[in-house]
Amino acid sequence: MFKALVATDNSPAQFLIRLALGVVIFPHGAQKVLGWFGGPGYGATVTAFSAMGFPLWAIILLMISEFGGSVLLALGFLTRVWALAIGTAIAICLKMNHLQHGFFMNWFGQQQGEGYEYHLLVLGIALALVLRGGGMLSMDRILAKDRRRSGGLML
Repeated sequence: MFKALVATDNSPAQFLIRLALGVVIFPHGAQKVLGWFGGPGYGATVTAFSAMGFPLWAIILLMISEFGGSVLLALGFLTRVWALAIGTAIAICLKMNHLQHGFFMNWFGQQQGEGYEYHLLVLGIALALVLRGGGMLSMDRILAKDRRRSGGLML
């Protein structure tokens, strides 16, 4: 099971989309956890998401996925896990907050809210990473090679 989780090829395309997704998602997590980039920080995030009906465990998983998961994704460590977690979070966000505003982002301030085009891009990238893994320069490739050399035992 672990072997399938970390299996990947040496694809530069997978590396580039993995890095792009990690870099784009990190500020969102840093806003929620640390209050960076004008974000609310941990306490206000928990309060806001609790008011929307999310249980504390789900809020914590969201913050872990966006903050720590984005860094680990960029490094290619358990790429499929973090891509799935980020994809799940963005799908929930799309459904709850953006679907009703149509496809397009609110470029000219004429809509009530933001559309879901950005979310579809994130979902597409996350799905590609779940299916193909992290590609070149990923920690997953190193883990997969170590397991082959040790006969499937963790080193």
